[in-house]
Amino acid sequence: MRAFVYIIVFFSFFDLFSQLPIMSPFALSLGASSFMTGLAVGMYSFSNTIGNVISGFMTDRRGPFVILLIGLFASGISLLFYSFASGPASLLGIRFIHGFMEGLIVPAAFTFLANRAEESKRGRSVAISGAFVGMAAIIGPAYSGIVAAKTGAPFIMTVNGFIMFILAIAAFFVLRSFSFTKKQKIQSGKHFRVRYLFKHPGMIRAFAGAFFLMFSQGVLALVLPLKVEALGFDTKATGMLLSTFGIVAILIFLLPINRIFDKVRPMITLAFGISMMGASMLFLSQVTELLFLYFAMALYGIGFAFLFPSINSLLIDSSSPEFRGKAYGYFYAFFSIGVVAGSSLIGYLDLTFKGGFMLTGIILLCVAVFTIFGMKKSLVLTEK
Repeated sequence: MRAFVYIIVFFSFFDLFSQLPIMSPFALSLGASSFMTGLAVGMYSFSNTIGNVISGFMTDRRGPFVILLIGLFASGISLLFYSFASGPASLLGIRFIHGFMEGLIVPAAFTFLANRAEESKRGRSVAISGAFVGMAAIIGPAYSGIVAAKTGAPFIMTVNGFIMFILAIAAFFVLRSFSFTKKQKIQSGKHFRVRYLFKHPGMIRAFAGAFFLMFSQGVLALVLPLKVEALGFDTKATGMLLSTFGIVAILIFLLPINRIFDKVRPMITLAFGISMMGASMLFLSQVTELLFLYFAMALYGIGFAFLFPSINSLLIDSSSPEFRGKAYGYFYAFFSIGVVAGSSLIGYLDLTFKGGFMLTGIILLCVAVFTIFGMKKSLVLTEK
C-alpha cells in the first residue's frame, strides 16, 4: 500500500516537473505575450495553492482515500484539456483548473503516508518519499524536453492525463480497504482551529522550511541558467548541474544514512540542511569554474536531502491525525507560493546572478539561525 502511494507521489511531481521546459514555449506558440506567458506559467502555482488548502480540509473531513480518487480523476480530465487550448485565454483557464485539481492530490497522499508511519520510522518514511520527489525532478524535465521536441506540449499533457486515470483506477482497488475511519473529536477542540497551525513553533518551522526550500528552487530555476550562459556553457550544462543536486539528494534519501532522520531531532537536521543550501547559494555567487559549480550543486543536494525529511517530520510531530490533512494542505500551499516568490523577488529587484544567489544565501542562513533559536522555546512548550 505504501509503495503504491509513493508511486502516486512520484507521478504527481512528475507531472509538475515535466511542465517546466514546455509550458512557456507552448504559451508563446498560442500567441501569448511575454506577460501572458508568465501569467500562464504562474497560474498553475496560484490555483495549486488553493487546491492544497481545500484538500487539507476535505482530507480531514472525508479521509485521504476519497480525496486522492477525486484528485487523480479530475487531474486526468484537466490534462486532456490542453489539446483543446486555442489561445492564451483558454490556456489560462486550463492552467487554473489543472493546478487546482492537482493540488488535491499531494496533501492527501502525504496524509495517507503520515497516518500509517510508525513513529520510530517516520523520518525514514518521509526520506523515501523525498527520493521519489527527487527522481521526478530529474526524470520529468528530461522526458518532456525530449518528447515535446518531436510531438508537442499537448501530447505530453495527454500522456500524463492517462497516467493519472490509470493511477485513479488502481487506487480504487489498492487503497479502498484503507478507507477513512473518523476519529473522535479532541475534547478541547483546539486542534481543529486553523490558527493553532500557525501558533505551534514546530509547525511554523515546517511551513517556513517548505516555503524557503521552494523559494531557493525558484531562484535556482531563474538564475542558474543565466550564470551558466554567462560563463559560456550551454543548456546541457544547466541540466547536468540540476541533475547533480537531485542525484546527491536521492542517494542520501535511500542509503542507510537516512536513519539519521529517526535518531536526530528534526529541528537540528532542518537547521543543518537549510544552512548547507544557504552556503551553496553563497558559493554559487562566487565561483566561475564548472567543477566548482558541480561542487556547489552537490552541497545544495545535501541541504535539500536533510531539509525535506526534516520539515515533514516536524509537521508529523506537531500534528495529530485529526487535523494532519489541514496541516499538509497549508504545508504544500507554502511550497507553491515559495516557487513564485523566489523567482518573482529576484526578477523584481533586477539582481544579477551574483546578487540573486547572495541574497538567497543570506536569507536561508537567517532562517537556519531562526530555527536554532527556536529549539529552546520548542522544548519548553513540549515540557508544558
